[in-house]
Amino acid sequence: MKTKIHITKKLEKLIKNLISEEKIAEDGILGKWNATVFYVDRKKCWLITNGLTKYNVILTDIKASELSNIERIFKDALFGQLIYDGIILDFEVLDSIIGGLDFLPTDNDRSTTGFQNHNLKSLEWWKYEFGSLENMPIKDLTNRLNTTPIHIGNERKMSDYTNSIKEIKNILTE
Repeated sequence: MKTKIHITKKLEKLIKNLISEEKIAEDGILGKWNATVFYVDRKKCWLITNGLTKYNVILTDIKASELSNIERIFKDALFGQLIYDGIILDFEVLDSIIGGLDFLPTDNDRSTTGFQNHNLKSLEWWKYEFGSLENMPIKDLTNRLNTTPIHIGNERKMSDYTNSIKEIKNILTE
């Protein structure tokens, strides 16, 4: 099984050789992800957001030389963030759920892109609060993003409001 990660045009320019042609394949239980790039102290960081649950993972200081290991970096960061957020899971189980990574061109998912842009504004605020990347508690900041109330559903009922941690936990513990 492969996990699809659709990347923004901005990130596409940085990782051209990793982009594969879109194959018609079934999504895994977590569905597709979207990734964008942002900078802290001129260091490239990635914000990767799950399309179904709006769960965020941040990869920090990604260098071109590390792109060959990006699959391992993503899985380690996701596993660490899940543990930090209180979702206990064996790494082997997560590894089998994620499988390999397929980096695909943008899918123009306006909902997820808008959600990511909102989160990037929060991260901008925190950059000024903490100063340098070394001083930023990335797992804590990502936890703050993941505990922000989100709306999932078609109606405007209070029961449709949740947070990303609850949503991904529901999927992973089914």
